[in-house]
Amino acid sequence: MFTRRALGAGLAGLAAPLAAPGLVRPALAQAPAAWPGDRPIEVVVPYPPGGGVDVMTRLLMPLVGQQLGGARMVVTNRAGASGQLGFELTFHAPADGYLLCAVSAPVLQAIPLERAARYRTLEFTFLANAVEDANVVLVLANSPLTSLADLAAAAKARPGGLSYGSTGVGSDDHIAMLAFEAGAGLPPMVHVPFNGAAPSIQALLGGHIDLLVANASDGLALRREGQVRYLGQASVERWSALADVPTFREQGFDVLMSATRGFVAPPGLPAPIRTRLEAAFTAVFADPGFRREAERMGMPLRPLVGGAYASMAAETEAALRQLWQVRPWKEG
Repeated sequence: MFTRRALGAGLAGLAAPLAAPGLVRPALAQAPAAWPGDRPIEVVVPYPPGGGVDVMTRLLMPLVGQQLGGARMVVTNRAGASGQLGFELTFHAPADGYLLCAVSAPVLQAIPLERAARYRTLEFTFLANAVEDANVVLVLANSPLTSLADLAAAAKARPGGLSYGSTGVGSDDHIAMLAFEAGAGLPPMVHVPFNGAAPSIQALLGGHIDLLVANASDGLALRREGQVRYLGQASVERWSALADVPTFREQGFDVLMSATRGFVAPPGLPAPIRTRLEAAFTAVFADPGFRREAERMGMPLRPLVGGAYASMAAETEAALRQLWQVRPWKEG
């Protein structure tokens, strides 16, 4: 079984190093008296404009700035290497509260497993998670596959005969399929990685791949138009927007996987700054207006602040390490 939450009770303690005194940079042990002052707070989005992380950030951060007394929040896109460049930039930035980073898991944890990376995931200051967008399996509406059981049977009957798309090697979509294959004892299907959700969806619609592993929110419009069918969602419970789509667990496959999206700061963020940021996120998450807007935008929320978010990050890393031992996803 390869899940995050099932590992939670035993792994929550892994988040403890985030608060270890040795990780606090001595020169920044006290918060600047005027923070945030007149200086803008930069929020790095390590992906191109228009994606899920970017949309979340541009919705949330002006509201967080209001909670900080009208602080100016400047969102900058610094894309590259599946987010690695932005993660590394943030990890090595001064821990003064003037640079934050929007992150997506499990990509944040997966990169250091695949290749050399200049950051250590669990040393970031985890501020708040906002979104949990479960992974789903999509097929064309006229596909003979109507359930995950159908998919498993077809994969066993035709080893290497089915192809699936994802948003790239090591993406949450790719890892979700690896977990499904491993848990169901399936031979590997043919993985076709794409540079983003849009081209992968076009490949499915064009009949170039048999199925697509995506995020739950990606196919809502196509489903309403009758173009695609959801075979299952890898979530603990059904998302309200997909109330008639059974989870993987309901279909007998114990897989939980999603793209979680939130915000971190460099290691050792001083406690007074961290506390103010956590309070700002908490206030925004509780605001009915924000929740209505998130629902209108098809943004599945899972608010977690501070230690709860750090614990989830530790669970994700442990689950990925477990999966890596049986289905390493590095290709090429």
